[in-house]
Amino acid sequence: MTKIKMTVPLVEMDGDEMTRVIWQQIKDILITPYVDLKTEYYDLGLVHREETKDAVTTQSALAIKKYGVGVKCATITPNAQRVEEYNLSTMWKSPNGTIRAILDGTVFRAPILVKGIQPYVPGWTSPITMARHAYGDIYRDVESKVAKGGKATLVIEDENGRREIEIFDFSKSGGIVLGMHNTEKSIASFARCCFNYALDVKQDVWFATKDTISKTYDHTFKDIFAEIYESEYKEKFEKAGIEYFYTLIDDAVARVMRSHGGFIWACKNYDGDVMSDMVATAYGSLAMMTSVLVSPDGNYEYEAAHGTVTRHYYKYLKGEETSTNPVATIFAWSGALRKRGELDKNAELVDFANKLERATISTIESGYMTGDLVSLFKSDVPAVKLNTEQFIRKIAENL
Repeated sequence: MTKIKMTVPLVEMDGDEMTRVIWQQIKDILITPYVDLKTEYYDLGLVHREETKDAVTTQSALAIKKYGVGVKCATITPNAQRVEEYNLSTMWKSPNGTIRAILDGTVFRAPILVKGIQPYVPGWTSPITMARHAYGDIYRDVESKVAKGGKATLVIEDENGRREIEIFDFSKSGGIVLGMHNTEKSIASFARCCFNYALDVKQDVWFATKDTISKTYDHTFKDIFAEIYESEYKEKFEKAGIEYFYTLIDDAVARVMRSHGGFIWACKNYDGDVMSDMVATAYGSLAMMTSVLVSPDGNYEYEAAHGTVTRHYYKYLKGEETSTNPVATIFAWSGALRKRGELDKNAELVDFANKLERATISTIESGYMTGDLVSLFKSDVPAVKLNTEQFIRKIAENL
């Protein structure tokens, strides 16, 4: 068959461990037989990040700015154990955090719904889309241990001079201290991305922080969202028949659990990280969650919402069979290919991406799936557990 042509490349960012293995299988079995795939390749595996002193991560983000669309495999954010395991020169920052900071975008995560897999929360009959702020907070923090007898002080120097605010006096006990930041520009971009996305999909926006406790930091988020909504989006929302709703994060969690879904839940960076995993699991599986980073100037980065599946990777290295769910990674590729096709007016590529997603969902609905979904599947057809490659090849048959 004649392969579908691409005129502009995708930015391809390879990753780590089991997802790196799956990444190659998806390309070989589901994409390159049908698409004359053009990518600008960056290896974001931890070994290569060490070799380049993490310069490759910055290079990949700048490439997304150049080409407009990227697709990323899951990557390791090293902790102390990983530093020793990979013999790293330093504990490199999260690649996702670096890319998000450069693109200054918002991460939108939504579950992939499949007939036969019921959410753990029965009332969730429609998808909840998580909108996660993609810059700052603990992902760009500085932190330190403080010995007994020390003192931590916040120092601000600006046009008003120098101010010192005592954080804590550690005279009675040693401890730890953390400093984090955000910018008004990034918060405003976050708000506009959420409001624009809501208008595109015709869904309400719920936004939540803890402004009653964090009366400056979190309250600034609340104020900027309110100002932008009132001045730029209120009339548009009313015309579209949707609303913007603010509440405290703990109240939001209670409201979400009682809801039927069908809205965008906007969260600060850490809240979005945690809550998106909770929402994904409640809908069935972390491997059934799409994720796309959207920047204010219209750049897109697609990825799976889960990690590198380390436990399965160690089994794979021993030659043992794994049944790792590749669906979110498949949807990262399909999302990127569809967006590339939309931007390039390439209808064939858009059609292929849509068919790849339909083939993936229909494979599960016909009873063929990975092990994580078997216990969740309730249908008249029996569930058949396949290993990772068998499942991908079954999707290829449907495709």
